[in-house]
Amino acid sequence: MQRDAAMRTLKIRIKDALQAKQAMPTLCVCGWARTVRRGKDVAFIALNDGSCLANLQVVITPDLESFEAVSRCGTGAALAIDGELVASPAAGQAWELHARHVKILGDTDGSYPLQKKRHSFEFLRSIAHLRPRANAFGAVFRMRSALSFAIHRFFRERGFLYVHTPIITANDCEGAGEMFRVSILPADRPPMQDGAVDWRQDFFGEKTGLTVSGQLQGELFAAAFSDIYTFGPTFRAENSHTSRHAAEFWMIEPEMAFADLADDCALAEDFLRYLVGFVLNECAEDLAFFNERIEPGLIDKLEMLANAAFSSMTYSEAIARLQQAKADFEFPVSWGADLQSEHERYLTEQVIGGPLFVTDYPADIKAFYMRRNDDGRTVAAMDLLVPRVGEIIGGSQREERLDVLQDKMRKVGIDPQHLDWYLDTRRWGSCPHAGFGLGFERLLMYVTGMENIRDVIPFPRTPGNARF
Repeated sequence: MQRDAAMRTLKIRIKDALQAKQAMPTLCVCGWARTVRRGKDVAFIALNDGSCLANLQVVITPDLESFEAVSRCGTGAALAIDGELVASPAAGQAWELHARHVKILGDTDGSYPLQKKRHSFEFLRSIAHLRPRANAFGAVFRMRSALSFAIHRFFRERGFLYVHTPIITANDCEGAGEMFRVSILPADRPPMQDGAVDWRQDFFGEKTGLTVSGQLQGELFAAAFSDIYTFGPTFRAENSHTSRHAAEFWMIEPEMAFADLADDCALAEDFLRYLVGFVLNECAEDLAFFNERIEPGLIDKLEMLANAAFSSMTYSEAIARLQQAKADFEFPVSWGADLQSEHERYLTEQVIGGPLFVTDYPADIKAFYMRRNDDGRTVAAMDLLVPRVGEIIGGSQREERLDVLQDKMRKVGIDPQHLDWYLDTRRWGSCPHAGFGLGFERLLMYVTGMENIRDVIPFPRTPGNARF
């Protein structure tokens, strides 16, 4: 017990040990063995605790009481080790730990699935409970954590209020109808009324589901606090198996009162530039791993974006540019049709050569809450496009005029009475306001080079997959 207490007192993270400015006569580290190599008179353990990509080399000699047991422990074993941190004679590492005491906290057997150094991402998705121990996913989830902090810091520095919008909701912000139902009614025998499910007998007394966006509630708070943002999980019951879709994902959604579309674009530019700069400055080790192993040229791509000028063109101008292009597009280009990824990438990569805002989309292909422009056929919407990805941020100025908003809702089949609470903000103290949404996982894919959204979420929820 005395030894365990001493270990707890002296324990430091491996990241801090590797960054030490001088030798340390005594310290304790805890972690998992990535490799164990045994020679005749010495054994070497590469220890990692998740605090950084690099391992700490631990040197174990036969005079150690537990030498035999420790030198034969399996890959993945959890160890607590105390000893002396000394300069390493080996190339590529500044320090190594000469062990005095080693405690095997949890050994492994030969069935441990992470025995070799390289595994396919597809295989690692099948063991999502263990894949954080793999180098690529350790780097991904450290990046995810760091960017989460940066997002909050960005908005806090600008005076935005953080709002927790509801996960269970009775409204569909996007009007797509692809919501997961939340109900306690028996699925095989729900109560019926006039040939339809009687949702009045359900828990909330009406039809409810998991939210697809916190925007509508965010607008309510912007009408009281001026500048707010949400950052939380959203859900889409879309039976899609593509590499860019998941049933559960996280969204960042700021809303600004007394703001128009130009203000919205300015905030989106500042936001993306800030996050990319943060990654370049604060996540160098993991970023270097992604640049070497996942997407060669990633760092150059991010540095270019961080320093790029952001261009802008209207949707109508974009359509004209695409119709003049000599490229062979899979999807036809016509005014009134939504832009596809191939169109967006052509615009940002071939036409502009950098980030691009496309604004003023046809009203018929955008959501009911977007502000109608004076031409009567377009809305004050914007998408921010970036090279290699296409759209990364989408937003708009919101329709603040009560009569115009009610008319649009009726045209798209939304009963204004069902959203009377939302319309109240247009009745009492309405003002111009704007906001946007950024899918957190899409951002992570961009800054890590990972090509599948399933690989930037700790436990991905996709059709047929909710095991872990």
